[in-house]
Amino acid sequence: MDAETQKRLEADGWVFGDAQSFLGLSNAEIDYIDLAIILSRALREKRIQQGLTQQQVADLLGSSQSRVAKMEAGHPRASCDLLIRALFAIGVRLTELASLIQPEVRENVA
Repeated sequence: MDAETQKRLEADGWVFGDAQSFLGLSNAEIDYIDLAIILSRALREKRIQQGLTQQQVADLLGSSQSRVAKMEAGHPRASCDLLIRALFAIGVRLTELASLIQPEVRENVA
């Protein structure tokens, strides 16, 4: 959006900001959301790299294919704990997991 349009909209009472301010989220909540996004994307990428289906991952977790699909889609009920367990179940090691969540990865989330 160009600056002129934004000024006109602000004059009409529109407020511009980010999701954090709009939703009133703390920095800790934003960090948790970012982590969940990183983990869900990693699960999908690693599963595909290994040639696994969502059903095969579900079997490893003792879960369902639809649950794995929700995890990969970043569904809010897919906890970071479950995402990490799924990554470990498909063979991701702790050092690889740590490299996924390095600070510079956060720039790729937005």
